[in-house]
Amino acid sequence: MRLSKKVGLIAGPIVFLILSNLPFDIVSQKGDPVVAVAVWMLIWWITEAVSISVTALLPLLLFPLLKILPIAEVGANYGSPIVFLFFGGFVMALALEKVNLHKRIALNIIRLTGTTPNKVILGFMIATASLSMWISNTASTVVMLPIALSVINLLVDDEDGFTKNDQNFALSVMLGIAFSANAGGIATVIGTPPNSILIGLLENEYNTQISFLKWMTLGLPFSIVMIGISYLVLVKWMFPNRDLKFNASKDVIHAELKKLGSTSGKEKMVLVIFGVTVFLWIFRTLINNLFPGLGLTDTMISIFAAITLFAVPYNLKKRDFIILWKDTSQLAWGILILFGGGLALAKGMSSSGIVDMVATAIASSDISILLTASLLILLMLFMTELMSNVALVAVLAPVVAGIAIGLEVPILYLLIPVTIASSCAFMLPMATPPNAIVFASGYVKVPQMAKVGIILNLISVALLILVFQFVIPLLF
Repeated sequence: MRLSKKVGLIAGPIVFLILSNLPFDIVSQKGDPVVAVAVWMLIWWITEAVSISVTALLPLLLFPLLKILPIAEVGANYGSPIVFLFFGGFVMALALEKVNLHKRIALNIIRLTGTTPNKVILGFMIATASLSMWISNTASTVVMLPIALSVINLLVDDEDGFTKNDQNFALSVMLGIAFSANAGGIATVIGTPPNSILIGLLENEYNTQISFLKWMTLGLPFSIVMIGISYLVLVKWMFPNRDLKFNASKDVIHAELKKLGSTSGKEKMVLVIFGVTVFLWIFRTLINNLFPGLGLTDTMISIFAAITLFAVPYNLKKRDFIILWKDTSQLAWGILILFGGGLALAKGMSSSGIVDMVATAIASSDISILLTASLLILLMLFMTELMSNVALVAVLAPVVAGIAIGLEVPILYLLIPVTIASSCAFMLPMATPPNAIVFASGYVKVPQMAKVGIILNLISVALLILVFQFVIPLLF
């Protein structure tokens, strides 16, 4: 066990006890216990002393004991509709992976983009981002990595050896996959957990809904722009691969597709269910207008997809279903608990008056709205390089909401860019699982990732400030 983990394991409860028993109020008599619990959670989340999902269970124990909230009220957050929206998304991702449809989609995208070096890099980036919109960024990176390594090995084994151009190509492919996995998830509500934490907070605390389609109108263009910029920074500026030519990559892609064989009946079935689900998400508002009593929600559509994948048989005689319950052992249950913990913490902050106090303090100060938004985006983006973005959004989102109220700005204006910033960590291997996975390939060194990452981080900050100032007021 690392020293930081050992220190964090002991420091969390000790700091909690100290903060709970101070002879004076830090915030207020009602707010201090929430602050103490939040600090304990933050210490364990930063040091990863225990699993971040285990840390997310603390409110379930401590809030009732400290008389912050009754257990039924705390527990309701762990069964929030947003938790089930993501559950359905996870089941759908599981089905895509189980029948290998995600790999077929990725390979076909790369095949279509072309086989010149820069087009191959672009193909990998588009394919990874397309997958990351629907399955976890970790899974999309894991799918793409072996295919990318096969292409890179063609350059290692060719007659001129592994030249500087070859190295630049390998670097661009690896970093392109990681950066696209991170940015791709921004495009949809289910693409990355921080998005769902935000949607849950808005529904639970502020009775505000953002539909699947509404999120995509902002998330998808931002994701496309960020991936485009990442591509140009990698291949035109930082790691150009001039005069590099190879045609054998086409053979690798065809060989991988040949291994998959023709599209199976199960793949077609999953594709149909997937297509219907996305259609319902996108046209939900229109459907509800046509059938006023229906009241269809994104969560209901997500659960419909999950039940269909479990219940509709591929072959009834053989009792062959696409997904069996035992397959859910691979589901990211911990992330679902993490959502619940984040929503419970937000509820505690709200009910104890902390959010109102932050709002009042900001309202009485003379801070520029644009400067505040810029600092919050910068803070979130660079902090997420060092700790879990889900945990960070869970802690900071309620505070940011309070700041927005204090500045008399619609809460969405601040919360959306700050939440998106949590998915823009491009600088360090430990910042996101995709960064760590490509770093482990051996083709990327920390200084190389940091050099490109710092540029992309700063570009992300600038873009998000523009989004805050000009785009969000038009959309929301």
